[in-house]
Amino acid sequence: MIPPAFEYARPTSVDEAVRTLADAGEDAKVLAGGQSLLPLLRLRLAFPELVVDVGRIPELRGIREGEGTLIIGAMTSHHDVIRDPRVCRHAGLLAAATATVADPAVRHRGTLGGSLAHADPAGDLPAVILALDATLIAVGPEGRRAIPAREFFVDYLQTALRPDELLVEVEIPTTDGWGFHYEKFNRVAQAWAVVGVAALVRRDNGHITASRIGLTNMGSTPLRAAATEEALVGADAAGSVRRAAQVAADGTHPSSDPSASPAYRAHLARVLTRRAVLSAAGMG
Repeated sequence: MIPPAFEYARPTSVDEAVRTLADAGEDAKVLAGGQSLLPLLRLRLAFPELVVDVGRIPELRGIREGEGTLIIGAMTSHHDVIRDPRVCRHAGLLAAATATVADPAVRHRGTLGGSLAHADPAGDLPAVILALDATLIAVGPEGRRAIPAREFFVDYLQTALRPDELLVEVEIPTTDGWGFHYEKFNRVAQAWAVVGVAALVRRDNGHITASRIGLTNMGSTPLRAAATEEALVGADAAGSVRRAAQVAADGTHPSSDPSASPAYRAHLARVLTRRAVLSAAGMG
């Protein structure tokens, strides 16, 4: 379908983009890689009066190391995330999960910040960012604001970003020494995940001492499998991991759609959590 008519702006700096968003109020949408917004426009599920294209703002791209963190610009493409050796070294879970996103064409155009700001709970990266305990940096008229990932995702396709704020960076604590794995189930290649599990595991003397588990498509926002994280402490064998995975769906509210019922999604969460944790812990 042909999208509805809208005005178009292409700022060349973060300050100009913020001013443009502030002037437009809630009638504006930010265009990053376009892999999420453009389909919504074509299907007439979004009706912005103004589209603000931030694709020509160089300061929004790039990856650098901070003090115990990895800082990734919001407009950094999935392709660049996958190929960057610093991401592979310090945030391997993000690189591994990003490599499963859609297809090569989407990964070349789509961006990390665009995926997170779109906040689709069926998207792979929101749950990964949640498991990584990342912090998202927004800039608005009042300056910079740090938003923990656990507070960023508010509801289905809704985030804590204000209408006049722009997501500019994602700060990820390094996870050197953690095992990781991203496991997902989809009905066909390149489709949205029916359920996905992002697992980070730390072991000492053969025992799991800490874990972080993000769940994809198990509610209106990405979720942490808190009950399983608690149950995994001290696990030292596949049997104890299997028992801990049985509570992975506790506290979740999976949806029902043509792909799966809530009961089936809960079953998948338990199975995929077991697989992801075993792989991350090197027990699989």
